[in-house]
Amino acid sequence: MAGPALAYWLGTHGIRSTIVEQATTLRLGGQAVDLHGLGEIVAERMGILPRVRELLVPEKGLRYVDRDGRELATMPADLFTGDGSPVTELEIMKGDLTVILHELIAGQTDIVYGDRISALDETPGGVEVTFRSGAVRTYDLVVGADGIYSGVRALAFGPESDFVTHLGLYLGYCTVPDAGPLDDWFEMYNEPGRMLGLRPERGGTAKAMLAFAADGVDVDRRDVPSQKRLLRTVFAGMGWRAPELLAAADADPEFHLDTVSQVHMDAWTTGRVALLGDAGYCGSPLTGMGTSLALVGAYVLAGELAREVALDAAPASDGARASDRARASDRGPASDAHTLPLGGADGFLPRSRFMLRMRVLTARFMHHWPMKQLVARMLDRSEAIELPRYDAPVANAR
Repeated sequence: MAGPALAYWLGTHGIRSTIVEQATTLRLGGQAVDLHGLGEIVAERMGILPRVRELLVPEKGLRYVDRDGRELATMPADLFTGDGSPVTELEIMKGDLTVILHELIAGQTDIVYGDRISALDETPGGVEVTFRSGAVRTYDLVVGADGIYSGVRALAFGPESDFVTHLGLYLGYCTVPDAGPLDDWFEMYNEPGRMLGLRPERGGTAKAMLAFAADGVDVDRRDVPSQKRLLRTVFAGMGWRAPELLAAADADPEFHLDTVSQVHMDAWTTGRVALLGDAGYCGSPLTGMGTSLALVGAYVLAGELAREVALDAAPASDGARASDRARASDRGPASDAHTLPLGGADGFLPRSRFMLRMRVLTARFMHHWPMKQLVARMLDRSEAIELPRYDAPVANAR
């Protein structure tokens, strides 16, 4: 999300950019993503909000069920607003949003598929970038918008272990071709330390989520067969639709399993290299703010770069100074993105039956005053933050 969004905003200021994507084609898979608060504001400024609304996932909200599928509690999509809301009315499949963003940059941005950056060398004239293919090119600025396991971050800032913090949870995702009637609800079933979720998507299919809590489990994110074997062990004997969802995970060629982690960094820039989105400040899927923060970060970074170019700043300093100002503007939203929901990781995936019962009771109470008002004030963070305006195009951009 962050890369094409940044390319779009740079293009509006007359600044040419290149996207490097290691996949050989545009990747259209993935789960539903949310647009909250400031992310919705940026989407509106991009002019894509009507298109987003056309492609929304038909989801009424979250429904907790027991092992027999009977409803325990619900959290409707319109129950709360704000950046930290656990449910939202603006849910869109990641692949659909990817297409929307790439439609915006068609013809204005160079896209290199099937390659990646293997080395960075800062020179007086820019950053000399060496690609895995052997090509070498020089750019004014390099922005790592390549996710939580950022290769750019590793090259420019240091090893992954210095910045990525594991929260003790694991999430697996797969597509279920025929999930049966879900009545447009995201259904979730829990047992201590284990969770199964099933959410509808357009076209009659559904996305399954398989989550479990564990510390120190060795998961190789590139070894998919071993991941599937691990899931069969972890979810053995679980109720509800466990056998069906495990079978779907086995059959799905795009199955994905990963840790739930955060990225914490003191600085998002070093010289002419900057980080954007999950590469610099991932808050984890628990916060639901990844997509919104990617859009907000792209908007602010491009605007600050455009201001530097308009000031005709010295080439050696414009990227660094603009990135520093962007960081100042993004600090509030990024800090919020690291604030976990009530109860933290254990609140998302309780490890005892008592805590599971308490979560169901809490979900029921959230429909009523005063709990609803208290939670709403906690979640509505975006009202306290005003996004800068970068309306004027840059005449001497490069």
